[in-house]
Amino acid sequence: MLGHLRRSSHRVLIANLAVYSIQSSQIEFIAGWCSNHTTRNFSADTSNRVSNDRGHQSRELKPSLVKDDVAIIERIQNSTKELRQGPVGKNLSSAEKRKFLVNTLLDLEDSKEGVYSTLDAWVAFEQDFPVASIKQALVALEKEEQWHRIVQVIKWMLSKGQGKTIRTYEQLVCALEKDNRADEACRIWEFKIAHDLQSVPWRFCRLMLGIYYRNNKLDRLVKLFKNLEACGRKPPSKDIVRKVEDAYEMLGLVEEKKELLEKYKDLFDKPSSNDKKKGRQFKKVEKNIKPA
Repeated sequence: MLGHLRRSSHRVLIANLAVYSIQSSQIEFIAGWCSNHTTRNFSADTSNRVSNDRGHQSRELKPSLVKDDVAIIERIQNSTKELRQGPVGKNLSSAEKRKFLVNTLLDLEDSKEGVYSTLDAWVAFEQDFPVASIKQALVALEKEEQWHRIVQVIKWMLSKGQGKTIRTYEQLVCALEKDNRADEACRIWEFKIAHDLQSVPWRFCRLMLGIYYRNNKLDRLVKLFKNLEACGRKPPSKDIVRKVEDAYEMLGLVEEKKELLEKYKDLFDKPSSNDKKKGRQFKKVEKNIKPA
C-alpha cells in the first residue's frame, strides 16, 4: 500500500513538471515573438540600441518542484509583465525619438512609400498623435534644406487629419517653391487659403506675393494684392508695394502704378525694419570706434 502511494505521488510530480515545462516553453516562444515584432526596425543599429535601452527581454524560468498550478501561472505572469507594458521604444525621451526620426528621414531613399511607412511605424505606439514632435522635426529638416522631404512629411501629416493650420500650409507652400514646384504651391494657396484672406497673416501673404513675383505670375500678384486691399488689408512694408509697382510696370499699367505710389507714399517716408536694423548697427560701430 505504501509503495503504491509513493508511485502515485511520483507520477503526479512528473506530470506537474511536464505541464510546467510546456508552459515555460510557450511563454519563452511568445516573449521572443513579441520582442522581435514590437521593435521599430528602421535600421539594424538603431533597433539594437533601442532594444538594449528598453531591456524588455524575457527572463527564463528556472525549473523548480512547483506543485500548485496557481503558483505556476503567477510565475508566468510575472515573467511577461514587462512585455505587456508596451513597445520597446516606449522609454525613449521625446528629444531622442525626434532625433531618431530626423536621422532616419535623412537616410531614406527618395520614396514616398518608404517615408510614409517610416512615419506610420514611428507613431504606431503613441497614445496621442505627436504633432509637436513632427513640427520640431520639420524645423530640423528646414535647417538641412531638405525641402522635398519636408513636403512628404507635411502631406503625410495632413493625410492623417493632423496639423491643419495656417502655419503648416505656409511651410508646405514655402517648401514646394524651394523644391521647384511653384505651380503646386499656387494651387494649394488658391484651394486652401485664398478664400479667407481676412485671417491670413501678412507673412504668408508676403510669401505668396513673392512666389508670384519670382515665377513671373504678375497678373496673379496684382489680383491677390487687390483682393487684400478689398479686405481692408494695408501692406505693412514698402517691399510689398515695390513688387506690385514692378508688376504694374511690366504689365504696362502705368496709371495703376502712379495711383499705387501715391496711395502708399507714406510707407516710403518711413524707414523700413531693415533700415532701422542697419541704423542700429551703424550706431553700434560708431560707439566702438575710439577717437584717435
